[in-house]
Amino acid sequence: MESRSVAGTLYIVSTPIGNLEDITHRALRILREVDVIACEDTRYTRKLLNHFAIDVATISYHEHNERERAGELCTMLAAGKNIALVSDAGTPIVSDPGFRVVNLAIEKGFRVVPIPGATAFVAALSASGLPSDQFFFAGFLPARASARRAQLEEFRVTDATLIFYEAPHRIAATLRDAAEILGNRAAVVARELTKLHEELARGRLDELAENFSARNKARGEIVLLIAGPQSENDIDQGPKTVTSSQALAERVSTLEHEGLNEKAALRKAARELGLKRDEAYRLMLTQKNRRSK
Repeated sequence: MESRSVAGTLYIVSTPIGNLEDITHRALRILREVDVIACEDTRYTRKLLNHFAIDVATISYHEHNERERAGELCTMLAAGKNIALVSDAGTPIVSDPGFRVVNLAIEKGFRVVPIPGATAFVAALSASGLPSDQFFFAGFLPARASARRAQLEEFRVTDATLIFYEAPHRIAATLRDAAEILGNRAAVVARELTKLHEELARGRLDELAENFSARNKARGEIVLLIAGPQSENDIDQGPKTVTSSQALAERVSTLEHEGLNEKAALRKAARELGLKRDEAYRLMLTQKNRRSK
Protein backbone atom coordinates (compact mmCIF):
# COMPACT_ATOMS: atom_id res chain seq x y z
CA MET A 1 0.00 0.00 0.00
CA GLU A 2 1.21 3.49 -0.83
CA SER A 3 2.18 5.70 2.08
CA ARG A 4 -0.68 8.05 2.94
CA SER A 5 1.63 10.53 4.64
CA VAL A 6 3.08 11.70 1.31
CA ALA A 7 0.41 10.61 -1.14
CA GLY A 8 -1.82 13.06 -2.96
CA THR A 9 -5.61 13.15 -3.02
CA LEU A 10 -7.91 12.41 -5.93
CA TYR A 11 -10.84 14.84 -6.04
CA ILE A 12 -13.96 13.96 -8.06
CA VAL A 13 -15.14 17.45 -9.05
CA SER A 14 -18.61 18.16 -10.45
CA THR A 15 -18.78 20.95 -13.03
CA PRO A 16 -21.79 22.75 -14.58
CA ILE A 17 -24.04 20.90 -17.05
CA GLY A 18 -24.60 24.15 -18.93
CA ASN A 19 -24.98 27.35 -16.93
CA LEU A 20 -21.54 28.28 -15.57
CA GLU A 21 -23.12 29.73 -12.43
CA ASP A 22 -23.89 26.16 -11.33
CA ILE A 23 -20.44 25.50 -9.91
CA THR A 24 -19.73 25.52 -6.20
CA HIS A 25 -17.21 27.70 -4.38
CA ARG A 26 -15.59 24.52 -3.12
CA ALA A 27 -15.19 23.13 -6.64
CA LEU A 28 -13.49 26.34 -7.79
CA ARG A 29 -11.15 26.28 -4.79
CA ILE A 30 -10.16 22.66 -5.42
CA LEU A 31 -9.58 23.29 -9.13
CA ARG A 32 -7.26 26.18 -8.24
CA GLU A 33 -5.36 24.23 -5.58
CA VAL A 34 -4.68 20.88 -7.26
CA ASP A 35 -1.51 20.10 -9.20
CA VAL A 36 -3.25 18.70 -12.26
CA ILE A 37 -6.77 18.37 -13.67
CA ALA A 38 -7.69 15.16 -15.51
CA CYS A 39 -10.47 15.81 -18.01
CA GLU A 40 -12.37 14.14 -20.86
CA ASP A 41 -11.53 16.90 -23.35
CA THR A 42 -8.77 19.30 -22.34
CA ARG A 43 -10.01 21.92 -24.83
CA TYR A 44 -13.53 21.86 -23.41
CA THR A 45 -12.36 22.02 -19.80
CA ARG A 46 -9.90 24.79 -20.64
CA LYS A 47 -12.84 27.03 -21.59
CA LEU A 48 -14.29 26.53 -18.11
CA LEU A 49 -10.93 27.14 -16.44
CA ASN A 50 -10.29 30.29 -18.48
CA HIS A 51 -13.73 31.64 -17.55
CA PHE A 52 -12.81 31.41 -13.87
CA ALA A 53 -9.15 32.43 -14.40
CA ILE A 54 -7.78 29.06 -13.26
CA ASP A 55 -4.29 28.31 -14.50
CA VAL A 56 -3.63 24.65 -13.69
CA ALA A 57 -2.12 21.95 -15.91
CA THR A 58 -4.56 19.56 -17.57
CA ILE A 59 -4.22 15.99 -18.79
CA SER A 60 -6.65 14.00 -20.92
CA TYR A 61 -8.57 11.14 -19.36
CA HIS A 62 -11.24 9.62 -21.60
CA GLU A 63 -12.73 6.27 -22.60
CA HIS A 64 -9.98 5.54 -25.13
CA ASN A 65 -7.00 6.03 -22.81
CA GLU A 66 -8.38 5.47 -19.31
CA ARG A 67 -6.78 2.06 -18.81
CA GLU A 68 -3.21 3.34 -19.14
CA ARG A 69 -3.96 6.83 -17.86
CA ALA A 70 -5.36 5.46 -14.58
CA GLY A 71 -1.95 4.01 -13.79
CA GLU A 72 -0.18 7.27 -14.67
CA LEU A 73 -2.51 9.29 -12.43
CA CYS A 74 -1.95 6.90 -9.53
CA THR A 75 1.80 7.29 -10.01
CA MET A 76 1.27 11.06 -9.65
CA LEU A 77 -0.76 10.50 -6.49
CA ALA A 78 2.01 8.33 -5.08
CA ALA A 79 4.44 11.19 -5.73
CA GLY A 80 2.28 13.54 -3.63
CA LYS A 81 0.38 15.26 -6.44
CA ASN A 82 -3.23 16.28 -5.85
CA ILE A 83 -5.48 15.58 -8.84
CA ALA A 84 -8.96 16.76 -9.79
CA LEU A 85 -10.99 14.51 -12.07
CA VAL A 86 -13.66 16.30 -14.13
CA SER A 87 -15.94 15.33 -16.99
CA ASP A 88 -17.07 17.60 -19.80
CA ALA A 89 -20.21 18.41 -17.81
CA GLY A 90 -21.80 17.35 -14.54
CA THR A 91 -20.58 14.73 -12.10
CA PRO A 92 -17.68 12.53 -13.24
CA ILE A 93 -18.24 8.78 -13.60
CA VAL A 94 -22.02 9.14 -13.99
CA SER A 95 -22.21 7.70 -17.54
CA ASP A 96 -18.72 9.14 -18.07
CA PRO A 97 -15.15 7.80 -17.78
CA GLY A 98 -13.48 7.72 -14.37
CA PHE A 99 -14.33 4.40 -12.77
CA ARG A 100 -10.92 2.86 -13.48
CA VAL A 101 -8.85 5.57 -11.84
CA VAL A 102 -11.17 5.84 -8.84
CA ASN A 103 -11.14 2.07 -8.36
CA LEU A 104 -7.36 1.87 -8.74
CA ALA A 105 -6.79 4.80 -6.37
CA ILE A 106 -8.95 3.13 -3.73
CA GLU A 107 -7.15 -0.17 -4.27
CA LYS A 108 -3.80 1.53 -3.70
CA GLY A 109 -5.00 3.29 -0.57
CA PHE A 110 -5.15 6.86 -1.87
CA ARG A 111 -7.73 9.29 -0.55
CA VAL A 112 -10.67 9.87 -2.91
CA VAL A 113 -12.86 12.90 -2.13
CA PRO A 114 -16.15 13.78 -3.88
CA ILE A 115 -16.84 17.45 -4.61
CA PRO A 116 -20.60 17.33 -5.32
CA GLY A 117 -22.48 19.51 -7.76
CA ALA A 118 -24.68 19.35 -10.84
CA THR A 119 -25.97 16.08 -12.28
CA ALA A 120 -28.28 16.18 -15.28
CA PHE A 121 -30.60 13.32 -14.33
CA VAL A 122 -31.13 14.66 -10.80
CA ALA A 123 -31.92 18.13 -12.14
CA ALA A 124 -34.37 16.60 -14.62
CA LEU A 125 -36.07 14.48 -11.97
CA SER A 126 -36.51 17.44 -9.62
CA ALA A 127 -38.50 19.39 -12.23
CA SER A 128 -40.23 16.47 -13.97
CA GLY A 129 -43.36 16.21 -11.88
CA LEU A 130 -42.95 12.41 -11.82
CA PRO A 131 -42.67 10.49 -8.53
CA SER A 132 -39.18 10.80 -7.06
CA ASP A 133 -39.42 8.62 -3.95
CA GLN A 134 -38.07 5.71 -6.00
CA PHE A 135 -36.19 6.02 -9.27
CA PHE A 136 -33.92 3.85 -11.40
CA PHE A 137 -31.16 5.54 -13.39
CA ALA A 138 -29.95 3.30 -16.22
CA GLY A 139 -27.61 5.62 -18.12
CA PHE A 140 -27.67 5.31 -21.91
CA LEU A 141 -29.90 2.74 -23.59
CA PRO A 142 -28.26 0.60 -26.32
CA ALA A 143 -28.00 2.24 -29.72
CA ARG A 144 -29.22 -0.83 -31.64
CA ALA A 145 -33.00 -1.13 -31.71
CA SER A 146 -33.12 -4.85 -30.81
CA ALA A 147 -30.84 -4.41 -27.79
CA ARG A 148 -32.69 -1.25 -26.72
CA ARG A 149 -36.05 -3.01 -26.85
CA ALA A 150 -34.69 -5.99 -24.91
CA GLN A 151 -33.43 -3.71 -22.16
CA LEU A 152 -36.72 -1.82 -21.99
CA GLU A 153 -38.48 -5.17 -21.59
CA GLU A 154 -36.32 -5.85 -18.53
CA PHE A 155 -37.55 -2.61 -16.97
CA ARG A 156 -41.24 -3.27 -17.66
CA VAL A 157 -42.12 -4.20 -14.08
CA THR A 158 -39.56 -1.99 -12.32
CA ASP A 159 -41.66 -0.17 -9.72
CA ALA A 160 -39.90 3.19 -9.96
CA THR A 161 -39.50 6.19 -12.23
CA LEU A 162 -37.12 5.15 -15.02
CA ILE A 163 -34.40 7.59 -16.07
CA PHE A 164 -32.18 7.35 -19.15
CA TYR A 165 -29.76 9.51 -21.08
CA GLU A 166 -30.43 9.47 -24.82
CA ALA A 167 -28.86 10.86 -27.96
CA PRO A 168 -31.01 13.42 -29.83
CA HIS A 169 -31.03 11.46 -33.09
CA ARG A 170 -32.45 8.39 -31.29
CA ILE A 171 -34.99 9.99 -28.96
CA ALA A 172 -38.03 9.57 -31.26
CA ALA A 173 -37.31 5.87 -31.85
CA THR A 174 -36.70 5.29 -28.15
CA LEU A 175 -40.01 6.95 -27.24
CA ARG A 176 -41.83 4.73 -29.73
CA ASP A 177 -40.16 1.60 -28.37
CA ALA A 178 -40.91 2.62 -24.78
CA ALA A 179 -44.59 3.25 -25.57
CA GLU A 180 -44.91 -0.16 -27.20
CA ILE A 181 -43.05 -2.13 -24.54
CA LEU A 182 -43.81 -0.27 -21.30
CA GLY A 183 -47.28 0.98 -22.18
CA ASN A 184 -48.38 4.53 -22.80
CA ARG A 185 -47.03 5.96 -19.56
CA ALA A 186 -46.50 9.54 -18.47
CA ALA A 187 -43.01 10.71 -19.41
CA VAL A 188 -40.76 13.76 -19.64
CA VAL A 189 -38.07 14.63 -22.15
CA ALA A 190 -35.67 17.08 -20.51
CA ARG A 191 -33.44 18.76 -23.06
CA GLU A 192 -30.58 21.26 -22.79
CA LEU A 193 -31.01 21.68 -19.03
CA THR A 194 -29.74 24.99 -17.59
CA LYS A 195 -28.91 26.22 -21.11
CA LEU A 196 -30.52 28.89 -23.28
CA HIS A 197 -32.90 26.48 -25.03
CA GLU A 198 -33.86 24.43 -21.97
CA GLU A 199 -37.01 22.38 -22.50
CA LEU A 200 -39.01 19.94 -20.38
CA ALA A 201 -41.56 18.30 -22.69
CA ARG A 202 -44.21 16.46 -20.66
CA GLY A 203 -46.87 14.05 -21.91
CA ARG A 204 -47.63 10.44 -22.72
CA LEU A 205 -45.00 8.38 -24.48
CA ASP A 206 -46.98 8.24 -27.73
CA GLU A 207 -47.55 12.00 -27.70
CA LEU A 208 -43.89 12.68 -27.09
CA ALA A 209 -42.88 10.19 -29.79
CA GLU A 210 -45.09 11.97 -32.29
CA ASN A 211 -43.81 15.35 -31.16
CA PHE A 212 -40.14 14.46 -31.54
CA SER A 213 -40.72 12.52 -34.78
CA ALA A 214 -42.30 15.63 -36.32
CA ARG A 215 -39.29 17.78 -35.54
CA ASN A 216 -36.59 18.11 -38.13
CA LYS A 217 -33.97 17.23 -35.58
CA ALA A 218 -33.84 17.20 -31.79
CA ARG A 219 -30.73 18.84 -30.41
CA GLY A 220 -28.73 18.93 -27.22
CA GLU A 221 -28.26 16.69 -24.20
CA ILE A 222 -31.40 14.70 -23.36
CA VAL A 223 -32.71 13.04 -20.20
CA LEU A 224 -35.72 10.76 -20.63
CA LEU A 225 -37.89 10.05 -17.58
CA ILE A 226 -40.73 7.51 -17.61
CA ALA A 227 -43.21 6.89 -14.81
CA GLY A 228 -43.06 3.42 -13.26
CA PRO A 229 -46.05 1.06 -13.41
CA GLN A 230 -47.20 1.83 -9.85
CA SER A 231 -46.50 5.55 -10.34
CA GLU A 232 -48.75 5.45 -13.40
CA ASN A 233 -51.56 4.07 -11.29
CA ASP A 234 -51.06 6.80 -8.71
CA ILE A 235 -51.11 9.51 -11.41
CA ASP A 236 -54.13 8.18 -13.28
CA GLN A 237 -56.35 6.61 -10.68
CA GLY A 238 -55.26 7.68 -7.23
CA PRO A 239 -56.69 5.72 -4.27
CA LYS A 240 -58.79 3.52 -6.59
CA THR A 241 -55.69 1.55 -7.58
CA VAL A 242 -54.87 0.65 -4.01
CA THR A 243 -58.42 -0.60 -3.52
CA SER A 244 -58.24 -2.61 -6.76
CA SER A 245 -54.93 -4.23 -5.85
CA GLN A 246 -56.13 -5.04 -2.35
CA ALA A 247 -59.42 -6.48 -3.65
CA LEU A 248 -57.56 -8.56 -6.20
CA ALA A 249 -55.11 -9.87 -3.60
CA GLU A 250 -57.90 -10.75 -1.20
CA ARG A 251 -59.89 -12.56 -3.90
CA VAL A 252 -56.81 -14.48 -5.08
CA SER A 253 -56.08 -15.51 -1.50
CA THR A 254 -59.67 -16.76 -1.06
CA LEU A 255 -59.54 -18.76 -4.28
CA GLU A 256 -56.21 -20.30 -3.32
CA HIS A 257 -57.70 -21.40 0.00
CA GLU A 258 -60.50 -23.00 -2.04
CA GLY A 259 -57.92 -25.11 -3.84
CA LEU A 260 -56.88 -23.19 -6.96
CA ASN A 261 -53.19 -22.63 -7.71
CA GLU A 262 -51.86 -19.05 -7.88
CA LYS A 263 -52.12 -18.69 -11.66
CA ALA A 264 -55.62 -20.10 -11.88
CA ALA A 265 -56.72 -17.99 -8.91
CA LEU A 266 -55.32 -14.85 -10.52
CA ARG A 267 -57.06 -15.58 -13.82
CA LYS A 268 -60.42 -16.17 -12.17
CA ALA A 269 -60.12 -13.14 -9.87
CA ALA A 270 -59.21 -10.94 -12.84
CA ARG A 271 -62.31 -12.07 -14.75
CA GLU A 272 -64.54 -11.46 -11.75
CA LEU A 273 -63.14 -7.95 -11.21
CA GLY A 274 -63.17 -7.08 -14.91
CA LEU A 275 -59.39 -6.75 -15.17
CA LYS A 276 -57.13 -7.68 -18.06
CA ARG A 277 -54.60 -10.42 -17.30
CA ASP A 278 -51.57 -8.12 -17.64
CA GLU A 279 -53.19 -5.48 -15.44
CA ALA A 280 -54.07 -8.10 -12.81
CA TYR A 281 -50.50 -9.42 -12.81
CA ARG A 282 -49.15 -5.89 -12.39
CA LEU A 283 -51.53 -5.12 -9.52
CA MET A 284 -50.57 -8.33 -7.74
CA LEU A 285 -46.89 -7.50 -8.15
CA THR A 286 -47.53 -4.02 -6.76
CA GLN A 287 -49.37 -5.46 -3.75
CA LYS A 288 -46.51 -7.88 -3.05
CA ASN A 289 -44.00 -5.02 -3.25
CA ARG A 290 -46.02 -3.02 -0.75
CA ARG A 291 -46.04 -5.92 1.70
CA SER A 292 -42.29 -6.39 1.42
CA LYS A 293 -41.54 -2.76 2.33
